[in-house]
Amino acid sequence: MSKIHQRAHDALLQEIEAEVRDTQDRTGRASLSERVIQALRRVPREAFVPTHLQDAAYQNMPLSIGHRQTISQPYIVALMTELLEPQADHVVLEVGTGSGYQAAVTLNRI
Repeated sequence: MSKIHQRAHDALLQEIEAEVRDTQDRTGRASLSERVIQALRRVPREAFVPTHLQDAAYQNMPLSIGHRQTISQPYIVALMTELLEPQADHVVLEVGTGSGYQAAVTLNRI
């Protein structure tokens, strides 16, 4: 990961953690588990978007990946992974994976 992407990635993680705190009354989660944070850290979102969007990969928004599909907003990916609480002995079926980013984060969380 380039230094520019690393700085953007770090800023995105801080933004996601703030959004989790801000939405805790609706989600029931005041923070993300360390395992979800580390999964988000390990999965390079720019690898899941078209080349021309790689500089936008660490914005906290969905991005078009073509064919009328999007890669989900990172906050939503983090929250869904947190709420799922996947464990090593779980089998997870993701339907309509699109880019595969959610699946990569979920698998890295285990």
